[in-house]
Amino acid sequence: MKTKRYDVIVCGAGVAGAAAAVAAARRGAKTALVEKQCLLGGLATSGLIYIFLPLCDGYGHQVTSGLAEEMIRRCTEYGPFDVPAQWGGPAEGRSGVAVHPERFQCGFSPAGFSLTLDKMLEEAGADLWLDTVIIGANKTGDAVSSVTVFNTSGKIRLEAGCFVDATGGAYAVQMAGGRIHRAENRVTPWVMEMADDPSVFHFTGPLHVREAWENAAGGGLESSAGAAVYPDCSTGKSITGFVRRSWQLMRTRYDAFKNTDARRRNYPVHLPAMPQLRKIGCIDALKILRDEDRGKHFDDAVGRVGDWRRPAPVWEVPYGSLVPRDTENILAAGRCIGALDDAWEVCRVIPAAALTGEAAGIAASLCAEMNITPSKLDFTILQRLCSR
Repeated sequence: MKTKRYDVIVCGAGVAGAAAAVAAARRGAKTALVEKQCLLGGLATSGLIYIFLPLCDGYGHQVTSGLAEEMIRRCTEYGPFDVPAQWGGPAEGRSGVAVHPERFQCGFSPAGFSLTLDKMLEEAGADLWLDTVIIGANKTGDAVSSVTVFNTSGKIRLEAGCFVDATGGAYAVQMAGGRIHRAENRVTPWVMEMADDPSVFHFTGPLHVREAWENAAGGGLESSAGAAVYPDCSTGKSITGFVRRSWQLMRTRYDAFKNTDARRRNYPVHLPAMPQLRKIGCIDALKILRDEDRGKHFDDAVGRVGDWRRPAPVWEVPYGSLVPRDTENILAAGRCIGALDDAWEVCRVIPAAALTGEAAGIAASLCAEMNITPSKLDFTILQRLCSR
């Protein structure tokens, strides 16, 4: 089997993975980013969840910066939206977000943001492995030493000084034998469509993204807090069922336009290219964030995130939440850091993904440089670099 060596290997090219790879490469680490799709951005782009949620606390204070701020300002490059004027955008701009328009948030074109992420990776000098699936994680003792990937070239072993799991479901950690936690998911399909009726998530003309939920009583496509719950999406069969239920709901909507002239004005343009699962799996971390940690200070904090749903106390993200308890030489970033219940709701979105991705990328580059594992890293060194 062919083998290739890097300083840092990042698994998964969602927002967290892209941030990790950019951060590591900018520090001079030889970095590879491995992605099974041919689109960058993960759930934000392939999943059509096209809103860069707030970097503020809801009270007018910015709480998240670094790569998260760079990304939100650059995500408008290939799209119709702008950062709100009070956060540095043009006076006559349009954020694309009707809910809490005063917050530091912005819509983006999913395809456009993917192009921006590629530009950032190219500028940083990170290697990109697209259409490449991770099929195994190999350990030496308790430490991950390589991942096995598969693409058109066949099986390849990728070795690294340190790894980052940004797969969204802690798949790399799971492949290495690490413990993960799971949570339920709701059927909440987002679809890009052309339609007569107005939408909160509007692009230009009649083009918009529709967000909808399945009514608990089994109704059609309608906004409802009573969305159907999938308690377990840990198997291929259950994920297939989750996706197909979303498709069924979409068909219910568009079936209403069949055999009418309205079908020429109301139709889907693009379906999500990945399961729209918000909570797949998170690591059993050295520190698992829980609801009682809202507003709490951590000595090893690598950054802060606001509650995207409402003005609320800020969450600090400790370095320990990025470090698996039972698997060495790999860090987590994005939706699979150690966070449960409401803390997971706060940490699963784009600002937290960018923040934790940047921190994990810097930490991984430091570990590779010092030839140590993440659990041995002096977090004060990481904090100094994250605060720049």
